[in-house]
Amino acid sequence: MRAVAALGRLSDGLNRLALVVAIIALIVMAGSAGYQVIARYIFDSPPIWTEELARRAMVWAGMLGASVAFHERSDPTLFPGATRTSGGLGRLLAAIRAAGVTIFAIPVLYYSLFGPNWTLARGFLGRSLGREAEMLSVPMIWFTAAVPVAFLIIMVHVAASLARYLATGTPPPEHHHAEDEPA
Repeated sequence: MRAVAALGRLSDGLNRLALVVAIIALIVMAGSAGYQVIARYIFDSPPIWTEELARRAMVWAGMLGASVAFHERSDPTLFPGATRTSGGLGRLLAAIRAAGVTIFAIPVLYYSLFGPNWTLARGFLGRSLGREAEMLSVPMIWFTAAVPVAFLIIMVHVAASLARYLATGTPPPEHHHAEDEPA
């Protein structure tokens, strides 16, 4: 049971970190896009880097936001009632959900690292390590890393959720916002 609790704490901690970084990325995105608009229409001199920075920040915000939505159970689901099922059927459905997410995530993670013949240099990250962002003069890996990072976080959430479910036999509580609670 300690391992389940530790995995749950890891998942919760990663979720908090992902939320903070996603919020920062949103602020960077909005700030750089806003600065570009002001520089273009007021000063008639837009910098060349603002659009690219906004796009790259949007990728981080979106990918980490997806991991937060998954953790908070706010992501779209085909069968929402299945996540509230308890007992043996609930355990089976939780395992099927975990398997579905894993089947989707493993190829993304694999190809993020490896290319043909298990070559790291030809994987998604390896190729972006040798490329530079056009306007920012930063290696592209700082931006493309958002994809595998988010999927790794989601896999931790999957493992924690499934372990918690299998250990207790009850589904995780529905997510609720703090503002929904009585004062």
